Amino acid sequence: MNNLLKKLKKYTQVLYWIFIFLITAILLFLILPAKPKFKYEYQKGFPWKHENLIAPFDFAILKTTEEIEREKEEQLNSVIPYFSVDTTILKDKLMLLESNWNKLTESSSDSMEDVLSDIKSRIKEIYRAGILPRSPETYEILNNRNELKKIYDHKATKIPVGEVYSEKTAYNKIMNTFAEKGQNHPEAAEQIKSLSPVNYIEANLTYDSETTQKEIKEITSNISVTRGMIQTGERIILEGEIVNDEKYQILESLKESYEKERINGMDHYMILIGRGVLIMLFILLIFLYLYIYRYDLLVQYRKLTFMLLFLVTIVVSGYYINSFPNLHIYMVPFIIFPVIIRTFFDSRTAIFTLIIASILTGFFAPNGYEFVLLQVTAGIVAVFSLNKMHRRVHLVMAVIWVFITYVLVFIALELIYENNITSVNYKMLQWFAISSILLLLVYPLIFIFEKIFGFVSDVTLIELADTNQPLLRKLAEKAPGTFQHSILIANLSEEIILKIGGNPFRVRAGALYHDIGKIAEPAFFIENQDVGINPHDKMSYKKSAEKIIEHVNRGAKMARKHKLPESLIEFIVTHHGTTKAQYFYLKHQEENPDEIIDDKFFSYPGPLPKTKEAAVVMIVDGIEAASRSMKDKNSKRLKELIDKMVDQKISDNQLEQSELTFHDINVIKETLLNKLMNIYHIRIEYPEENNTKPKKDKKSEK
Repeated sequence: MNNLLKKLKKYTQVLYWIFIFLITAILLFLILPAKPKFKYEYQKGFPWKHENLIAPFDFAILKTTEEIEREKEEQLNSVIPYFSVDTTILKDKLMLLESNWNKLTESSSDSMEDVLSDIKSRIKEIYRAGILPRSPETYEILNNRNELKKIYDHKATKIPVGEVYSEKTAYNKIMNTFAEKGQNHPEAAEQIKSLSPVNYIEANLTYDSETTQKEIKEITSNISVTRGMIQTGERIILEGEIVNDEKYQILESLKESYEKERINGMDHYMILIGRGVLIMLFILLIFLYLYIYRYDLLVQYRKLTFMLLFLVTIVVSGYYINSFPNLHIYMVPFIIFPVIIRTFFDSRTAIFTLIIASILTGFFAPNGYEFVLLQVTAGIVAVFSLNKMHRRVHLVMAVIWVFITYVLVFIALELIYENNITSVNYKMLQWFAISSILLLLVYPLIFIFEKIFGFVSDVTLIELADTNQPLLRKLAEKAPGTFQHSILIANLSEEIILKIGGNPFRVRAGALYHDIGKIAEPAFFIENQDVGINPHDKMSYKKSAEKIIEHVNRGAKMARKHKLPESLIEFIVTHHGTTKAQYFYLKHQEENPDEIIDDKFFSYPGPLPKTKEAAVVMIVDGIEAASRSMKDKNSKRLKELIDKMVDQKISDNQLEQSELTFHDINVIKETLLNKLMNIYHIRIEYPEENNTKPKKDKKSEK
């Protein structure tokens, strides 16, 4: 039956691997572009490493982006902006002027009519020239332009910008006209003075954005994207020749034409097969890496699923951002991927998966070699700089280091390509800045992934190790002796893990919580008992053993109730392994020499510790408790105790599933001896002073 269950478990595991890796491959297959790739790789400023290249067909030479932008700017400067004329405003203002004039003039005379006619003529001249709401210099569309087009009666007329009025200059013009007419016609001076020029001025020109933009679009759409042709059989570049600006643009033109030509006549099935083989190769590399170096991740389905889905997500993000013409793929925070993998797994896995993700993304990223080089370099720096991230300053410093790395690598490549510091495209730095700043999303993402996938980060472990946590406060109140014991175990275990390698935050948190099961009945444990009061005195040894052993299961239930992570519950259930409650077992055996004793009544349920951290807590817990009960504490006796108890754990196979090595065991013994001697203030024994004075030589006295 057991063999059948093992086989079923193995087959289920294999089926899951096939399923999750196949889903990953399919998703990547759908993401990677289906168009053919140009078979030659080249970089500007480097020699052509392939054979002599001859044009396989006729193709046009594409203009560079700078050339197209320059031509576009020239065309835009030639566009004359359009302004619409509102003809109703002039009619309304003239009618208002005539109405006001008639109210002010009691009798009509030829001279008064002439004055009104002259004023009307001046106002008409101003409106025919055109009035803008503000000065023409304030209109961006009129900058560096001498003319504008007025749309009047569906016709566009060019006029100099200098002839157009603003409301302010038009007001001043009419004021001068009123003053002039008042001087030349004294009989009408009183009426003219009563008129307010502001009532007859209103802008009649408005910028016609729609018509202007239509003309701009028409002009820019006619800009040719090519210049010249390369004929079939014409030599493009020789082997070893430097790829300068001109050659680079010709090669780029050939690349685009080649891919378009192949799309029209290609065998789609061959493209699909090639793409599928490439993806399966990378998926196989990931599987082999995990199988050889991190088999534990393969059998932890949540972690494996998370890693592969996160890999697909980061590649999808790159593809999605790259599809927007106004965005650049460098703004995608690729560095978040290795940092989070490092947080939940390890640095080696983070760097390996970063390389795979960068290569896959480089398949469709512009200038794939440069992209892979930048992302891998910045990602490695991010992983190294965030080796510890339990303080916010670590993340801020990582952002700075990553940005500096991006800048240095990019400028170095640009200097190689362009051979001129002034030719470096510094606008690209904005995308690196965005990508680096987005690294600050690591903390909220870690929190989200912890909740979804049940992971535990160092930040969470530090929070759980705070002695003000409710469960630890309860332990301090109900079982103060156990609480002090747990703190001492945490300090000793952390010191050992720092020397043998491991997670010091995990071992500290685990040690603090390992005895929380004693909260329920603290008086049954010697460290919490008052002098002379021991409830075990009224119980059988079997019942006492049951009470002692029970704290393990109680602790696990309590931990799950308070939603402690499983990685900490491991410390609770494994810190005694499958050993016996030795004191009560031997006492029961002593009282019942003829009885066949069932060991299960005196044995802890286990399981055995599987990690270094849990194994260290098991060793330290037993030795610290035993050392406290020693009456005569000295270095020799402590060493004997440590050696005896560690060797006993090894002989009882309590450490066989852990990751501890013999070297680690020696370090544990040495560290424990030094620390316990310090704790108990044990000093080395000095040799006694010899007070016997040597006898004097009689000859020397003489």
